[in-house]
Amino acid sequence: MSDALARPSDAGRSAPPRSNAVVAVLAFAGIVAALMQTTVIPIVPELPRLLDASASNTAWAVTATLLAAAVATPVVGRLGDMHGKRRMLLFSVVLLITGSVVCALSDSVVPMITGRALQGLAVGVIPLGISIMRDVLPAERLAGSTALMSASLGVGGALGLPSAAFIADNFDWHVLFWTSAALGAAALTLVLLLVPESEVRTGGHFDLVGSFGLAVGLISLLLAVSKGGDWGWTSAGTLGLFATAVLALPAWGLYELRTDQPLVDLRTTARRQVLFTNLASVAIGFSMFAMSLVLPQVLQLPEATGYGLGRSMLTVGLVLAPQGLVMMTMSTLSARLTKAKGPKITLMCGAVIVAAGYSLSLVLMSELWHFTLIACTIGGGIGFCYGAMPSLIMSAVPASETAAANSLNTLMRSLGTSFAGALAGVILAQMTTDFGGSALPSENGFKVVMAIGAGAALLAFVLASFIPGRRTAGQEEPTADGPADAAEVAGART
Repeated sequence: MSDALARPSDAGRSAPPRSNAVVAVLAFAGIVAALMQTTVIPIVPELPRLLDASASNTAWAVTATLLAAAVATPVVGRLGDMHGKRRMLLFSVVLLITGSVVCALSDSVVPMITGRALQGLAVGVIPLGISIMRDVLPAERLAGSTALMSASLGVGGALGLPSAAFIADNFDWHVLFWTSAALGAAALTLVLLLVPESEVRTGGHFDLVGSFGLAVGLISLLLAVSKGGDWGWTSAGTLGLFATAVLALPAWGLYELRTDQPLVDLRTTARRQVLFTNLASVAIGFSMFAMSLVLPQVLQLPEATGYGLGRSMLTVGLVLAPQGLVMMTMSTLSARLTKAKGPKITLMCGAVIVAAGYSLSLVLMSELWHFTLIACTIGGGIGFCYGAMPSLIMSAVPASETAAANSLNTLMRSLGTSFAGALAGVILAQMTTDFGGSALPSENGFKVVMAIGAGAALLAFVLASFIPGRRTAGQEEPTADGPADAAEVAGART
C-alpha cells in the first residue's frame, strides 16, 4: 500500500474552524451512543410489569445491548477502514435511531429486546469517530480531540443516568426512547452536514468467516459471564458456553493468522505497544464498572442497614453526574500531559488516580458528598486513561487500520466491564447481611468489590509500564505496513 493511502493528505485536513465543528459533532455523537447504555437502567425493576413478562426475560433488554455491542464494534471498525469511516458512523447512528423507535413503540418483551440490540450496534460510533479525527484533523489538534472523543463513552454514561431517571419519574417510560431517537436524529443531521469523509481506505474483501467466528466466541463468553450468576456457574448451559468460547476463540485466532485480509490483524495486535495497551484497557474497564455497580446500590439501600443512604434513583444520578463533567475536563489535561510526556505516562498517571479514588471509598461512604468525591476522583483518572489509549493505539498501527484497531480497544474495555459485573455479582451474592428476613449485600462485600477495583487500576499501571515510551499519534506514525515492534517507529522514548 502506498504512503499516500496510509496518510491523509494535507488537503484532506480541515481548517481550524471546521476542525472545531468536527470535534464537537463527533463528541456529541459519541455521547449520544453512550447514553444508550444507561437509558434503560431506571426502569429495569419495572420492566416485568411494563412488558408483562418475567424478570428473567426482561433482563435480556440489558444483555442484548451488551452482546450486540461486543460483536458489532470490531466488525464496524473493519468495514469503516474498508468502505469509509463516516459512512459506517452514519449507518451506526441510523441503527441507534431505529432501535430507539422500536423500543418507543414496544409494549412487549420481544420488540424491546430487538430495539435494545439495535441500540447496542451503535457503540462503534466512538472508535469510528476517533479514527475520523486521525484522518481529517491537523496533527496539533489530534491528542486533545481523540481524548475528548474517547472520554465520551464515560461522559454519556454518567450524564445519562440522571436524565433517564428524571424522564422515567415524570413521564411515560416510552419518552425515554423517543428522546433517544431525537438525539440520534440530531447527531445524524450534524454528521451529514459537518463531518467530511476520510480518504484513507484499505479496500479488499470483508472477512465474513472471521466475523462469524469472533461473534460465536464473544457471544458465548459474554453470555456465560453475564448470565452465569443467574443460571448457576456449574450449570450445563454456563459450562457449555464457556467450552464453546474456549474452542471458538483460539480457532478464530488461527484462521485470522492464515487469511490474507483478516477481520482483526492479530500480528499488529501482538505488537508490544498495542498488546499492553489493550490489556491495560481490560483492567481499566473492569475498574470503572466496579464503581458503577457499588455506588448506586449503597446510595439506594435503606438507611436502616447502617450503611445505605436510602436515596432515589434520581438522586443517585445527580450525585454521580459530576463524574462525567470531570471526565470531560480531564480529557483536556490528559492531552496536555500526553504532549509533554507521552501517552504512556498519561495512562499510568490515570491508573494511579483511579486507585486513589477507590482507596477513598474504603473510609468515605457515609455522606452524599463522599460519593461525589469518590466518583469524580475515579472519573478523573478514567478521563486520563481514556484520553491516552487512542494515542497509544494510533501511534502503533497504520492509518488504514485505525478504525479496526480502535474498535478492538473499545471491545477490550467492554470485556473488562463484563468481567467486573460477573465478579462483583458473585462477591455480593456471597457476602450478605440479613435485613428484615431478606439477604442484602453487606458493607464488607461492597468494600471488597471496591478494593478489587483499586487492584485492577494498579494492574493497569503495571501493564502500562511495559508499553514502549512513545510520543503522540499526531507526532509519529508507522508506515503503511507497520513496524515489527512499536519501538521501531520512533525508538524507545521515555
